[in-house]
Amino acid sequence: MLSPIILTAACLVSVLILLAVDRREWPLGRVIAKLAASSGFVGVAIALGATGSSYGQLILAALVLGWMGDALLLSRAPKAFMGGLAAFLLSHVLFATAFVSGALSVQVMGVAVVMAGVFGAGVLRWLMPHAPKEFKGPVLAYVVVILAMCVAAAGHAFASQRWAVLVGALLFTASDLSVARDRFVKPGFVNRLWGWPTYFLAQLVLAWTVATAASAA
Repeated sequence: MLSPIILTAACLVSVLILLAVDRREWPLGRVIAKLAASSGFVGVAIALGATGSSYGQLILAALVLGWMGDALLLSRAPKAFMGGLAAFLLSHVLFATAFVSGALSVQVMGVAVVMAGVFGAGVLRWLMPHAPKEFKGPVLAYVVVILAMCVAAAGHAFASQRWAVLVGALLFTASDLSVARDRFVKPGFVNRLWGWPTYFLAQLVLAWTVATAASAA
């Protein structure tokens, strides 16, 4: 099996290729590069022994769902987008479950809930006027779930000092804003220019947290 360092490097190189081929509007290259990058972060978790702990298994399952979401979002079709949204929603649920399975700071989570509520209200105020009627419910549910993941990440990070968990969750949230902007507000390469690097970095960071799974409790 390849080392996690090599797999991480392969993922990052694939992201650079993904940006290049997408800028040139090469659909086949986009499919290959994106799925190669996604396979990279799944491979990192496996190489780090994700199957050897309950925390690692939850993280791995979340990353596999991310791979599925990436595949579905290669299409602009509404049904594919909804499928991708569902895959990522479940991915966030599994990430949150992994975080709350370890040490938690209830006080920090309380503060995080307030901050997440304010941030979420701002995001929905910005996004909802642009979302078609059939997407409003799923988008609302998605925002709630990803912010709940961030709250869980904050509670776990402060209690365990595993700051990578919080960094990964926040990067993931940032990347989702780029997807929302591209889909509903203002499509364009500029969204992917910052959205894909933050997304793949988020997945890699979260995959690497498997290496410290023993200290997650």
